[in-house]
Amino acid sequence: MNRFCLALLMMGAWSRASCALDHEQQQGRVLLETLCARCHAVGATGQSPHPQAPLFRTFGEKLYDNDLAQRLQDGLTAIHPDMPTFRFKRRDAEAAVNYLKSIQQKRQSK
Repeated sequence: MNRFCLALLMMGAWSRASCALDHEQQQGRVLLETLCARCHAVGATGQSPHPQAPLFRTFGEKLYDNDLAQRLQDGLTAIHPDMPTFRFKRRDAEAAVNYLKSIQQKRQSK
C-alpha cells in the first residue's frame, strides 16, 4: 500500500512539472531553443553562451509592449552584428511571447 501511494505521489509531481507550460508556451520554448539558444539563455535558469546576449528571463516590461509579436513578425533586429534577423509567423510570434512571459523573473524590491 505504501509503495502504491508513493508511486501515485511521484506520478502527480512528475505530471505537474511536465504540464507547467501550456501547449502554446511549449511551442514557443522549442522555437526559441532552436533559433536563439546558441547565444541566449532561453529558459528560466542558466547563463547565455554569448557573453553579450541577454537572458530571456530578464526581459520584463519589454514583453508587455503590445507590438512585440508584430515586431517578431516584421523581423526583429538588434544593434550588434552577431544577431541575425528572424521573421516569425504570427502563431510562432504569439507562442514565443507567451513563453517568454511565463519565464520572467520577478523583480526584487530594493
